[in-house]
Amino acid sequence: MRSFFVSMCSMLFAVGLCAQQSPPAKEGPTAPPAQPIPPRAAPSDYQAKGQAGKFTIAAEFTGHSIPTSQGPLTSEDYVAVEVAVFGPPDSKLRLSVDDFSLRINGAKKPTPISRYELILHSLKDPEYIPPEPMEKKSKSSMGTGGGDKQDSTPPSPPPIPFEVKRNMQQRVQKAALPEGDRLLPQAGILFFQTRKETKKMQSVELLYDGPAGKTKVVFQ
Repeated sequence: MRSFFVSMCSMLFAVGLCAQQSPPAKEGPTAPPAQPIPPRAAPSDYQAKGQAGKFTIAAEFTGHSIPTSQGPLTSEDYVAVEVAVFGPPDSKLRLSVDDFSLRINGAKKPTPISRYELILHSLKDPEYIPPEPMEKKSKSSMGTGGGDKQDSTPPSPPPIPFEVKRNMQQRVQKAALPEGDRLLPQAGILFFQTRKETKKMQSVELLYDGPAGKTKVVFQ
């Protein structure tokens, strides 16, 4: 009996020792962290540009698509402009998103800037595939006749997981135009609230009024 007890203890000790020495399980690949939007090589690499003193405002209108380092997101409530500010070598400029506005279809009152925090609730990821919603159970009909009636109401889509929402928010935060005194060139995304379809925008102009002066970037 004593030898059996000793053997069992030895076996349990060996199993525990092996478990401690076994290598940890490898984690699956993770997505790279979100990165800021880098400026392109030159203002001519953008859709349009405008001159404000010795500085150049270059930009590209992307409509309801929002460029990020991990691919585009979308928003039905906002449109985006990828903007870059160029200047002489080693020049600095105080950047503020409040220096920009957007004139759509020649409106007398331009659309003011919307800070990135305001658009987070409306973000969508075109590459995100939600899990299949559970089918609703059939309802038993009341009264005579019996039988089951299938509920024709489509099932509600499952909520977007918190991790997916956080990833989208981080991507937009990193992509937004940085503010403050910055060494040029600098680039980032500007956001403007409108639900107007891009195809119904006959003319779009990005207006700048800031420390560099005033200019207008006209998108064709």
